[in-house]
Amino acid sequence: MTLYHFGNCVTLLYVPHYLTYKYANLSEYGAFWKCIQGGIIYAFTQLCKMLILATFFPANESSITTLSLSNFFKSSVDLADIAGIYVILQSIPGKGHAKVMTAGIGWAGAEILLTRFLLLWVGARGTEFDWKYTQKCLESNINLMHHIMTAALVWLWSRHDLNKIQSKCPPFVAVSILLLLSVYRSVVIDSLASWLLIDPWSIIAIKGVYTIILGLIMLKFYTRLSTLIGMY
Repeated sequence: MTLYHFGNCVTLLYVPHYLTYKYANLSEYGAFWKCIQGGIIYAFTQLCKMLILATFFPANESSITTLSLSNFFKSSVDLADIAGIYVILQSIPGKGHAKVMTAGIGWAGAEILLTRFLLLWVGARGTEFDWKYTQKCLESNINLMHHIMTAALVWLWSRHDLNKIQSKCPPFVAVSILLLLSVYRSVVIDSLASWLLIDPWSIIAIKGVYTIILGLIMLKFYTRLSTLIGMY
C-alpha cells in the first residue's frame, strides 16, 4: 500500500512536468540540456539565498512583534530568483516561447528534484498514509505554472520594446508589479492563511487561484507583445 502511494505521488509530481516539456515542443529546440543548465543555476541561486538567510536572518530570531516584517524581508531574498531566471533567459537562444518554457520547466524541474524527491522517498513510503505528500505534489504542479509565469514576466520586463504595447497602465510598471506579486506570493498567502485560519487544502486552492489570476494578466501582455513583434 505504501509503495502504491509512493508511486501515485511520484506520478502526480513528475508526469505534469514531462507533459509540459513534451507538448511545448521544446525538443525541437534541443532544450533538454538548457533545462539542465537552468537547474544548475537554480541550485546555485538557492545556495546563495541560503547563505544570505543564514547570515542576516538567524534561526533563533523569535520576535513576535516583528514577525510579519521579518517574513517580508526573508521573502525579499526571493528576488534572487528573478536574477537567476534572467541569467537562464539570456543564455538561451531562440524565440521568446522557447526561452520562457525552457527557463520555467528547468527551474521547476530542479525544484522538485531537490526539494520533493527525498521527501517522498522517506515520507510517502512510510507505514502510515498521509495526505500531506499528495498536497506537496499538487503544490509542485502549481509551482510549475508559477515558475513559467515568472519566467514570462522576466522576459517581458527585459524587453526594450515593452512600452510599445497600448495599455491604460504603463506596461513596464504593470509587469514590475506582477513580478513583485509573484515574488511575494508566499507572504500574501501565508498572511491570509494565518488570518483566516484555513486548512492546507484551501491554501493550495488559494495558491492555484492566485497563480492563475496573475498568469492571465501576464498572458495579456505576452500575447500583445508577441503580436506586435510578429512572434507566433
